[in-house]
Amino acid sequence: MGETSSDTLSSAFMAEFLRKSGGIAIIDGGFATELERHGADLNDPLWSAKCLLTSPHLVHRVHMDYLEAGADIIITASYQATIQGFESKGFSRNESESLLRKSVEIACAARDNYYVRCNTSTSDEAGDGKIFKKRQILIAASVGSYGAYLADGSEYSGDYGDSITLEVLKEFHRRRVQVLAESGADLIAFETVPNKLEAKAYAELLQEENIRIPAWFSFNSKDGIHVVSGDSYSECVLIAESCRNTVAVGINCTPPRFIHGLISSIKKVTTKPIVIYPNSGESYDADLKEWVQNTGVSDEDFVSYVTKWCETGASLVGGCCRTTPNTIRAIYRTLSKR
Repeated sequence: MGETSSDTLSSAFMAEFLRKSGGIAIIDGGFATELERHGADLNDPLWSAKCLLTSPHLVHRVHMDYLEAGADIIITASYQATIQGFESKGFSRNESESLLRKSVEIACAARDNYYVRCNTSTSDEAGDGKIFKKRQILIAASVGSYGAYLADGSEYSGDYGDSITLEVLKEFHRRRVQVLAESGADLIAFETVPNKLEAKAYAELLQEENIRIPAWFSFNSKDGIHVVSGDSYSECVLIAESCRNTVAVGINCTPPRFIHGLISSIKKVTTKPIVIYPNSGESYDADLKEWVQNTGVSDEDFVSYVTKWCETGASLVGGCCRTTPNTIRAIYRTLSKR
């Protein structure tokens, strides 16, 4: 897509994309757990971003799995990729920036490969359930929170301590956002935003740096009323809403049972498209750094929620932690029946 010089262009871009997607677009699902399923070892502060160094072919593979499951938007493996994180591993500033770009390059290559397969496929759906439907596919460059960089679970609390000010957060994210905005991605996804301060940092950065590509903001909640820090969900949405680049606002990494109520509260304060990609509902133990088994919902239950979310007002739906290509394929099948 070309440069967007105003909120009108950004809004038109998303409206046109959603029109082509039949009113609702499908986002991919959990990334790190899929990398692990393919054999990646993510026991590292860089987490999924480690694969940009050690196994880019697995990153490509997971993107392909989601495209073949029917995703219209794939999110890059840059959630935990920060310049500061790479530098702490001994990489130079230039090397760190090129790893950020690489996350987008891999996603773009997967999209290109997928289109080649669509062109050679005789039908929209192969016998093994893989989807080969030629459609517009967007690449969303993921920006994880400051808490994700800390790798201590604080993106699930939003508690960064008194020393972390608005200016500190802006400086932390500034160059990363610039690099991703110029990397060839279609939009920036500010994901798992845990507090109002970080939302404000992102919104001000987009303006200060005159970022030309659209963005979405998605917050996480533990109670269905507030973001995880305890800040007002509506106030956070209003910060995102006020930013001219914002093309969607919503929720990720939140248990499915809270989503319906949160969509209703978002609708009271924004007219922008609503983006929803919850986790499977499983609990994460930040001390053990692992998911608590059997605390989530099945794919069938997850998908049964999706229709209700779309009826309530969600326009972009997918999954977050612990959801899989099977979850996304089930969403694709459910929505294509509409």
